[in-house]
Amino acid sequence: MNSNVVELKHPLIQHKISRLRDKNTGTAEFRSLVEEIAMLMGYEALKDLPLEDIEVETPIEKCMTPVIAGKNFAIVPILRAGLGMVSGIQALVPTAKIGHIGLYRDEKTHEPHEYYCKLPSPIEERLIVVTDPMLATGGSAVAAVNFIKQHGGKKIKFMSIIAAPQGIERLMEAHPDIQLYVGHIDRELNENAYICPGLGDAGDRIFGTK
Repeated sequence: MNSNVVELKHPLIQHKISRLRDKNTGTAEFRSLVEEIAMLMGYEALKDLPLEDIEVETPIEKCMTPVIAGKNFAIVPILRAGLGMVSGIQALVPTAKIGHIGLYRDEKTHEPHEYYCKLPSPIEERLIVVTDPMLATGGSAVAAVNFIKQHGGKKIKFMSIIAAPQGIERLMEAHPDIQLYVGHIDRELNENAYICPGLGDAGDRIFGTK
């Protein structure tokens, strides 16, 4: 496998993904699980966040100690399902700036079309984590990374809870310079471009819509 593709096999992540898959898991629990998985994935994906030293006074003495460098991190969810992962990552880095990319998928061609793109400035100086719970055909992921690069983004990580092999291949072929973090690589896409075994429509299950 491409060294820029990391499948996170931590038992807590795998357990929570199994709960996501269950068709009987309701909206509130599903939403909480997505947040928790995003937080656990974020712990690994953000291990190279840049640090800077500041002076802090402990109860004993003053010392120089590291903190996350100020304007260096942004979370960019792909609307709408990607929103479900934001709060989990934000819990780790409350100072993170948040952008949004809106894409809709053509029901016949399954290709993405942009309807909204708003990124925090200056985007070129930031580590950018793009979130989408499902990486299926890879079309939306490739388009989102294209938009970010067009706006000047350079250091990009992509986080998906589950992914199909076809989506991984398409994304990494188009953008071999990014890092991809996946909770589980599923078997395949079916003829309707749904991930199998998958977990259904993540957006509908997060927001309780059909």
